[in-house]
This record gives sequence, structure tokens and C-alpha cells, in this order.
Amino acid sequence: MRYKRPVSVCNETASDLAGEIVAALSAASIVFKQENEYSQRLIKKAEQIYEITAKEDRIHRAITYTTIDACGGEARKFYGSSGYKDELVWAATWLFFATGNHTFLDYATTNFAAAVDDETTTDKGIFYWNNKLAANAVLFTRLRFFRDLGFPYEKALGLSTNMTDQLMCSYLSKQNFNRTPGGLILLSPGTGGPLQFAATASFLSKLYNDYLTLLRRSSWNCTNDGFSLEMLQSFSTSQINYILGDNPKKMSYMVGFGDHYPTHVHHRSASIPWDGQYHSCADGDRWLHSQDRNPNILLGAMVAGPDQFDDFSDEREKTWSTEPSIAGNAGLVAALIAHHDPPRSSASNGPNLGLDIVGIFEKVHLDS
Repeated sequence: MRYKRPVSVCNETASDLAGEIVAALSAASIVFKQENEYSQRLIKKAEQIYEITAKEDRIHRAITYTTIDACGGEARKFYGSSGYKDELVWAATWLFFATGNHTFLDYATTNFAAAVDDETTTDKGIFYWNNKLAANAVLFTRLRFFRDLGFPYEKALGLSTNMTDQLMCSYLSKQNFNRTPGGLILLSPGTGGPLQFAATASFLSKLYNDYLTLLRRSSWNCTNDGFSLEMLQSFSTSQINYILGDNPKKMSYMVGFGDHYPTHVHHRSASIPWDGQYHSCADGDRWLHSQDRNPNILLGAMVAGPDQFDDFSDEREKTWSTEPSIAGNAGLVAALIAHHDPPRSSASNGPNLGLDIVGIFEKVHLDS
């Protein structure tokens, strides 16, 4: 590749970025647990990074990666980080699941409330690249429901369950978040790209629905209302269905899915012909402003999505409509997997869920 690919250098104080890396390595170690050597390498590296980051936090030197020009100066314009506490709690939580070491759970539960206090108002209830608290609350709730460890964790785990209940209530009540006329939840209105937030809301609500189903609970109460599992399941499914074409435009916002999907996706490789020629970045403007369809189909990519009125402009220059992102598509993949029902065996009489309630707790023990 002849294009410049500048590398950003981050020192040990890029705590939010380090936390994300630790969480990813830890979660991956669980996924690849059958490949023991590789899984252990992932855990070892995660622990090394975590120790550096935790040390900076203890001596009050922890800061966000976008604070440092050499590290996140360029990213600041697009992915400005508002804090690091949620990422450190997220990292410690996943390290606990990966290792069973209660030192990590001690950190996560002790600092969970402080991370909640540090959460910005506009981020409340949203699971995305800048905020892990909603997802962490659901993860803690899973631990409390299926492996309640008791003292000294019950306060933080109880707080997480209350947060999760209120989160689900906010999805269903329509008082906290508006909807488009077609039913898409607007978790972060005005920022563009509503589909990425709807996808993670679908993911978290499907997980919680599965938890309650396994516990044989049919409903739960909010401050003023009660909701059923059928309502939660309906909400979760409706957001995925909207993304895949059940919307006023009858358009699938996943490229290549169905017969009607965006054809002017804001993506360099999709919009520039693969003709064996070298094209500079300046040359790329020719295709950016072209009215022609993309010559290459970015199969499976979810674009940013419609506006608050369900209107969508399939124009390459309108990034707030047609730009896909890795962060946004990660949430969609999670939601689609959560909604996938595995084949039911003939001997099974229980709910047909894809949720593994045992595997994630393999290393979690009361006496650790």
C-alpha cells in the first residue's frame, strides 16, 4: 500500500484506550478457551496492560487518549472521549470473567458507582464506543442472577440490576427517548447515525429478555408502569427489523441485504473502481461527488441511517446518512447473534435461546 498510514503513539496514560484493549483481549480469551495456549497469551497481555493502567489510576495520572495530541489528536475530531472510568471498570469486569481473579472484580465493583457519577447526561442509557456503563450494568446483572457472589459485591451488583431495570423501562416507556414515526428509537438525537445506538439497544434488551426468561419471570415493574417480556422482545426485534427493511422507506440499511439498500455508501474502497490504477486522495474527490452508484458493494455494512422523520438521503457526500463505521456495525453483529436461535434438539423442553449461562462463569468461584 502506497498511501500514508500514520501511527499514533500513546503513553501509559491513555487509560480509556487501554481499558478497551484489555476488555477485548479478555473477552477473546473466553471465546478461544479451547485453544489454551493462545487464550493464555491473550490473558497475559491483558493483565500486563491492565496493571500499567490501574497503576496510573491509583496515582491519579489516568486521562483519556484524546487528551494527548500524539495519541488521539487526530481521532479527537471524530471519537472524542469524555472519560475513562467506565472503560477501566469494563476492563476489570472482563478480566474477572477471563481469570476468576477477584482482585479484578473488587476494582470493578468498587469503582462502578464513581463511573456512573462520571457519566455524561447525553450518554445515559447508550452503549457505544464512548460509554460502556449500560452494558457493564447488564453484565453485572447477569453475574448477580446466575452466580450471586454475595458480600462484598451485593451493593454494586444490586445497583447494576436497578440500572438495568430502568434502562429497559426507558426503552419501552417512550418517555425518555423519542421514536421516529416508523418506530426507530432515538437514543442520541442530533448526532446522526441513529442505527448504531438502536442496534446496541436491541442487543442489550434481547440479553435481558433471555435472562428473565431463564429465570421464568414474565414481567417486571418500573417506577410508574409494568412491562412484560413480550413487550421487551417486541422492542428488541422491532429495532433489528427496522434496520433490515421494516421501515417507511422499505429500505434495508444493511448493504447487500434484500433488494433495496443504499448504493452510494460513503466508503472509499466501495466508491472507487478497482481498476488496477493508483488513485491519490485528491483523485478520490471525483468519486466522492459522483452521482453514479458505487462500483463495489460493501456487503453487510450498516450505514448511519435515516433522520428523526425516517427520511434517508442515499448520497455519498452526506456522511450522516451513508457512512458505515466499524463501531456501529459491531453493535449490529452483536444484536443479530443475540437474536439467532440455535437449532433445538428433540429432547429439549426449555426456551430456545442462544445464551450460554455457564461458559462465561467457568472460572468464577465463590472461594476465589
